[in-house]
Amino acid sequence: MLRPALVAAVALGALLAGRAALADRMALWRIVHDQCVPAADKGAAAPPPCLDVEGATAVIKDRVGVAQLLAIPTARVMGIEDPQLLRAGAPDYFADAWRARALMAAYLKPAPARDDVGIAINSEYARSQDQLHLHVDCLKREVVKALADYAPYLDGEWRPMTVALAGRKYWARRADSTDLAGLDPFRLLADEMPKAKAEMGSWSLAAAPVNFAGRPGFALLADHAELADGGHPEDLQDHDCAIVR
Repeated sequence: MLRPALVAAVALGALLAGRAALADRMALWRIVHDQCVPAADKGAAAPPPCLDVEGATAVIKDRVGVAQLLAIPTARVMGIEDPQLLRAGAPDYFADAWRARALMAAYLKPAPARDDVGIAINSEYARSQDQLHLHVDCLKREVVKALADYAPYLDGEWRPMTVALAGRKYWARRADSTDLAGLDPFRLLADEMPKAKAEMGSWSLAAAPVNFAGRPGFALLADHAELADGGHPEDLQDHDCAIVR
């Protein structure tokens, strides 16, 4: 007999499959592997939509949104469920994605403020691509305000939020870091959230900048995919960047 969790995952996968039924689920990998990386290796300008390749991460401009960027591993990494992400010495993809936000300035005047940009990784069941990609984009105005108000209640443990963000109640954790370097949100989720390591594909992750008593940090947000359409923290972002424009 199938376990309830597995039944829910299968049902959710079928529910969301329609979103990407016509999509090439390897399109992002091909762009990075066949276009961005070869150009960078030759020291040449990468063709659009490639913007930058630095270390283990390529950055491209997404077709959706005014300034949405995708930070994508240059190695083959399936998604949040890939065991490579939890290996010692794994690349610091969240920190790479946070640095990439500077490239948004080419599409937005003025450039978004620190607190206006967030990073999101959708769950295995709420994504259209089978190559890990971190969405870097403006946050919704109401999400920024809600997190600013909630910041005093965050600490160094994952706790369920008592308020909703874009219609979902996330698990949240405080992160005292200015740039996410060395923080490893994947490891924090796997090691600290009960049972998460065994079902990483069912989880999503996001990082949103907040201030703690005037000191810059981040709220790490996690959501579990289930039939109520969880695991899609890209919903926290506004691809029109109304908060800036």
